[in-house]
Amino acid sequence: MTKLIKLVFLFIVVYYANVNAFAQKNKSTDVDTQYKESLYKLYKPAVLAYNKKNFDDLFFEFFTKQNDNIITLTKEEFYSYTIKIAIYSEKLGLLYKDQKEESEKTKQEWFDKKHQDYLDAKK
Repeated sequence: MTKLIKLVFLFIVVYYANVNAFAQKNKSTDVDTQYKESLYKLYKPAVLAYNKKNFDDLFFEFFTKQNDNIITLTKEEFYSYTIKIAIYSEKLGLLYKDQKEESEKTKQEWFDKKHQDYLDAKK
């Protein structure tokens, strides 16, 4: 009987350890993640109110500045653009349910962009 109790106890410990391990969110290695998340919270209400023209203007402005050899976006500017684009991608998933998975993927791609990668590409 004692072996059975030990086995049940061991099973419970292993089960809950696995449940907690899988429930943990993967920590990002991006040093700017906290900053991006604060921008996300700041810009989300405004960007969700964007119409297509607002977004197109934002997108065009970002790519114009990003590809300009004279202009180098600061970290704040770069992340302001990329996070706003990520939020708008999320909005499209909310509006078009059949595109939710693709829009979440796109949102994550924009959220994962790094200012340092942008600076490296400018060299």
